Amino acid sequence: MRFRKSRKAISICAVTAFLVAAAAAQNPKHQHCQAVGGMLMTNLGAIDASTTMGPVTGDLKGAVSATILSTEVIGNNLVFHVQHHWVTESGDTLSFDPATATTTSVGTGLYAVVTYPVHLTGGTGKFQGVTGDFNNIGEVDLNSGELVLRYSGQLCSPER
Repeated sequence: MRFRKSRKAISICAVTAFLVAAAAAQNPKHQHCQAVGGMLMTNLGAIDASTTMGPVTGDLKGAVSATILSTEVIGNNLVFHVQHHWVTESGDTLSFDPATATTTSVGTGLYAVVTYPVHLTGGTGKFQGVTGDFNNIGEVDLNSGELVLRYSGQLCSPER
């Protein structure tokens, strides 16, 4: 009788350990993350009145554009709601959630970027399944239609 109870307890422990190990293997928190950074500059109105375009340097070098979805004034801040379009030098595309760039005036038509968080939701090629979060600093010159930003953050990919 004791032998059967012990065998049953061992079987239950083994099944439990197997299920915990299987769940841990599928846990999306097991990711490999790496720091990335670089610079981008775009020209406002490069494609149409509300879409920028320009080169990107650094870890995600390639080309970027951003469509300005809307703008609003909040206190002394000019806020841009944008959708990014990014192609890396190797031809992979990066997908982003819509982002919000909050700027403050530092001169006539010249704005400093106060906050500009961006969330990467994936992409193609080596960026498939990759997510990431970036912060941007820089300036927007509405007089000349130029924008320069420094991006920094991290990319995370599921361990395979």
